Amino acid sequence: MGIAARIDGLLSVGGAPGLHGLVVLRSGRVELERYGAGEDFRLNRSLGHVVFDADTLHDVRSVTKSVVALLYGIALAEGAVPAPRERLLPCFPEYPDLAADPARAEIMVEHALTMTLGLAWDETAPYTSTENSEIAMETAPDRHRYVLERPVVTEPGLRWVYCGGAAALLGRLIAKGVGRPLAEYARERLFGPAGISAFEWTTGDDGVEMAAAGLRLTPRGLAALGTLVLDGGGGIVPREWVAEMTRPRVRMGDDTSYGYQWYIGGGPRRWIAAHGNGGQRIYLEPERELVVAVTAGEYNAAQHSAEAALRAVTGEVTTG
Repeated sequence: MGIAARIDGLLSVGGAPGLHGLVVLRSGRVELERYGAGEDFRLNRSLGHVVFDADTLHDVRSVTKSVVALLYGIALAEGAVPAPRERLLPCFPEYPDLAADPARAEIMVEHALTMTLGLAWDETAPYTSTENSEIAMETAPDRHRYVLERPVVTEPGLRWVYCGGAAALLGRLIAKGVGRPLAEYARERLFGPAGISAFEWTTGDDGVEMAAAGLRLTPRGLAALGTLVLDGGGGIVPREWVAEMTRPRVRMGDDTSYGYQWYIGGGPRRWIAAHGNGGQRIYLEPERELVVAVTAGEYNAAQHSAEAALRAVTGEVTTG
């Protein structure tokens, strides 16, 4: 049974009710494209019932983090941002008290890229509550200071802790280094060259783009970014950076590892992925030249629709 038959079978029995969009590419060609309908949100603001099509922008939530990693690689090649092995706190001279703290002295940029900062952080509470560290960060007077002044709980590099604050720090380094806002830089150096003309980047109350979760893209836009990664940067992101970004660095359990803001899987088939709350996905299988882009609306809930769609695409299960 082919991919289209498996997906259509899944949809016909209501097996992915929260699916909003799906684009599948094989060897650079569109294998299938499907769109749904349902309530959608821009972060925590309801947009009501939306009928999706190829041109509908969608929150991609934490897929934004993986896009920030692509931008970091571009900026690094331009000499605009510090290398991964450079210490992080000297990059924020506006916080001399934190830079002078010996407990934070060994934190490097790489620890932000791999979410191993060693600082207290907890995103297990809903993303509607300030009990969630990312939401607390976005409501703080200074989001970057909020991240960097969290209590030190372990030596940096030892333990992976999911941390939107890490992406916020990376976004700040990029914007400061290139001398313009993230959205402007992304349009000029990544989205435009990749053929992505439609996007939005939600900002916080301070007017700064939310590097942890603020992007809105179409499924086709997500697929274009996936193709770029599969092609080793596509001449837009340095090939060497893509290789470093997608190299397993922190073991997360089972066959899954974390690179630089991207997930990497082993097992029978190597895969690379970007994940976002609600079921937003970029999923790549290099050996099969497969790119899958998913948007869905199961925010702050189990993301069954996206996972069911991915299983059907990859052939892990059949429907019927």
